[in-house]
Amino acid sequence: MCVLQICVLLTAMLAASAGVVAAEGDPVAERMLQAQTASGGWPKHLAGEAIDYTRPFNAVEHTVLAQVDRPDDATIDNNATTREILHLARAWRDSGEQRYRDSALRGVDYLLGAQYPNGGWPQFYPDRSGYRSQVTFNDDAMTRVVGLLQDIAEGKGDVAALAPLRGEAARAAVDRAIALILDLQVRIDGVPTVWAAQYDETTLAPATARSYELPSLSSAESVDIVRLLMRQPDPSPAIVDAVERACDWFAAHALRNAAIERIGASGGRPRDVRLVERAGATLWARFYDLERQAPLLVDRGGEVVGALPEMSRERRTGYAWYGTWPERLLEKELPAWRRGLATSRASSGHR
Repeated sequence: MCVLQICVLLTAMLAASAGVVAAEGDPVAERMLQAQTASGGWPKHLAGEAIDYTRPFNAVEHTVLAQVDRPDDATIDNNATTREILHLARAWRDSGEQRYRDSALRGVDYLLGAQYPNGGWPQFYPDRSGYRSQVTFNDDAMTRVVGLLQDIAEGKGDVAALAPLRGEAARAAVDRAIALILDLQVRIDGVPTVWAAQYDETTLAPATARSYELPSLSSAESVDIVRLLMRQPDPSPAIVDAVERACDWFAAHALRNAAIERIGASGGRPRDVRLVERAGATLWARFYDLERQAPLLVDRGGEVVGALPEMSRERRTGYAWYGTWPERLLEKELPAWRRGLATSRASSGHR
């Protein structure tokens, strides 16, 4: 038997044994145990594809996982690490399996260890090469981490049982993060606006990530940052002001009577996308520039364009340049938060 045949046989045996273990427990949790990296976090890709825990790993994926020098590509991007911690905590609660608890705790410790002293998180850790090192709100990466840690600190949700084990450390991490978030609210001519999608981890200035993600104000990511601030118990005047100023900015920078039309969309990427007039509709650009606070559209290579038709079709159809992200926040969540805050302060004697 040649070396290649032996490797294939060993990989098949490994996959079969893993399948037996998974069948005896939570199959998804078992695969998460296998995919956890040495640092305690999880990758978003496996063998070049988005990691899929809903099916057994194939032979190629098992070979990657079995590598002695497997790269540690743990990240908080695309729900990675937070997703696994949540599932493993549920699996531990439902089964009592200590391996699931231990793996979830390693994941929490990964998040705690990855936090910068300034309170932010890099997109990847320990590999912080390139823009992976930036304090990253893009796609709600850091916001999701802080929300999970706050659930642990408060003993809420699927991670409630982790509170006695990591609650104190989680609370300290959340406090550092909230302080940083308040500092990172972009001020233009002295006026607080919203937040950028990513910041230089040292200077804390808005930064460039991918070539078409320039330093800018990000409406989409700022919505969930505001929601996180609104979640804070007994919010300080600084938190209240940050929320109100951000919501003022959303209201002032809405694009009225505008909508996005997707042409030829059938479940996947549309054939084309265009901005159209529509009475009563409201949109926001994903990004706004840091000078005029006007919608910012950027093609691959970092070329700023004036309108969607000037952009390459690949970028025009492959990225959410416009959306309704702040709509529910402004119409429903903000008024409810204000009412709750007023009631709480009235009952406690605050003025």
